[in-house]
Amino acid sequence: MMKLQNRFSGPTKVEIPMAPLIDVAFLLLIFFMLNLKIVSPEGSFNINLPISAPTAAAAEITQSEIKVGMISDRQGNLMQLTLGSRNLGNDDEAFDRLNKEILKIIGRPGNPLARDIQVEIDADYETQYKYVVKAISSCTGRLDPVSKQVARYVEKIKFAPPHKPKA
Repeated sequence: MMKLQNRFSGPTKVEIPMAPLIDVAFLLLIFFMLNLKIVSPEGSFNINLPISAPTAAAAEITQSEIKVGMISDRQGNLMQLTLGSRNLGNDDEAFDRLNKEILKIIGRPGNPLARDIQVEIDADYETQYKYVVKAISSCTGRLDPVSKQVARYVEKIKFAPPHKPKA
């Protein structure tokens, strides 16, 4: 008779290689860190950007539309800030004047009748971004220094279609 050997003669120790597991763990950690997108809180501006050239219906001006013009030189420096046909200047106080004029138009912050009012910003092609942001901030409201609350003026802001710079 043949003698059978017992293959299961005792518990055998199974060793799992740790180096590849640590490599995989670090690769996953790096993958998730690189794909993480940290979103910083920003101001909420309800802005309508033009998609293409305006149609005839879009060219109509409603009573509840305020036009803010920004004229700049070739370097993008603000030369003139206008509200309708009124010149507000080109210094930092011009944006304060714009803020006060918008407040005169809407009456008081949070006025329910001002919800339909819309501001159209017509900036020159070369205008620097910082001036456009100041104009948006001046039109949307102000920060009350006493209560530290934001007083909302206008929430609907749109931009005029871009036009070529004058030669």
